[in-house]
Amino acid sequence: MSNEEKSNDIDSEETPAVEETPAVEETPAVEETPAVEETPAVEETPAAEETPAAEETPAAEETPAAEETLAAKEAPAGDAEIRSRTYSPTQSDKNADDGDESEETQIEEKVVNINRCAKVVKGGRRFSFSALVVAGDKEGNVGYGFGKANEVSECIRKASDSAKTALEPVELRGNTIPHETIGVFGGGKVLLRPASPGTGIIAGGSVRAVVEAAGIKDILTKSLGSNNQYNVVKATLEGLKSLRNREQVYKLRGKKVAEKKAI
Repeated sequence: MSNEEKSNDIDSEETPAVEETPAVEETPAVEETPAVEETPAVEETPAAEETPAAEETPAAEETPAAEETLAAKEAPAGDAEIRSRTYSPTQSDKNADDGDESEETQIEEKVVNINRCAKVVKGGRRFSFSALVVAGDKEGNVGYGFGKANEVSECIRKASDSAKTALEPVELRGNTIPHETIGVFGGGKVLLRPASPGTGIIAGGSVRAVVEAAGIKDILTKSLGSNNQYNVVKATLEGLKSLRNREQVYKLRGKKVAEKKAI
């Protein structure tokens, strides 16, 4: 037998081994392994999805009682309406708001004088205004303010704000002042004298505005110096600030006030 025939026999015998190797095709055991597909136990574990107990716990959503309480607590009017509905003012905030409203209602203002100034420019005049305002709570606190602007309303507003921030305490004795005094400021000079009940306020325009704002109802006054309204108002305030009651005078002298004996 020749070598070629032997090689052909070998090839013929060996090649079918390759054909027999379709064992790989029989290995579709991999396809049978769809056990992985059967493992959708993971999908069955939607216990997590069933746990929407968290979603069922919309107790937080059911707590709109809190929102209702917030709506009930909303401030009645003013700046509180501008606040977000999610804001719940505390008791301290409410007390502060009430205090601010009470202070604004108590403070009274009076315009003492408005002055106009004209500046001549090319093409006409330019006017500016200045205002003098006196403010007080009629309980012994009084102050004045000065404002300038190109409009009357604006200068009054500025003067009013300045007066409210410049309130100073004044010593009173009932509806009058404790003693006689003279206030001086620049060329202004004002005499202030206590009066008996029922006398009323005997004063001119500038002094009257200051005295009424301080809460004095019985007093005698006299302007002894300049008639400039600005200086008269300031002199009146200087006189009121110089007032002292009995206890303060005794303390300055190092003495004690005699105690009143019961009858």
